[in-house]
Amino acid sequence: MVDPVVARIQSNPKYQELRSKRSSFGWMLTILMMVVYYGYIALIAFNKPFLATPLGQGVTTLGIPLGMGVIIFTIVITGIYVRRANSEFDALTAQILKEAAK
Repeated sequence: MVDPVVARIQSNPKYQELRSKRSSFGWMLTILMMVVYYGYIALIAFNKPFLATPLGQGVTTLGIPLGMGVIIFTIVITGIYVRRANSEFDALTAQILKEAAK
């Protein structure tokens, strides 16, 4: 037995729009993250000399900033998702709930 409010929400076209937008955006960010992460892992596995290239006269190699780049990229795309979720997705959710409460 389905709650009538839940049924109204699920039948709302804005709910379908929200699900579609959130899902496609989430999958796009997931694919980007996988490309960056597995690209870095592939470099480690198949091109160690490239990552072992020294930067300047010190002991730091190219692998260190690239690894930090992966971490920073993760933080950035998380921020992008949170920003969109807090603006567009939350606004759509509020509209859906307002219409369902009528």
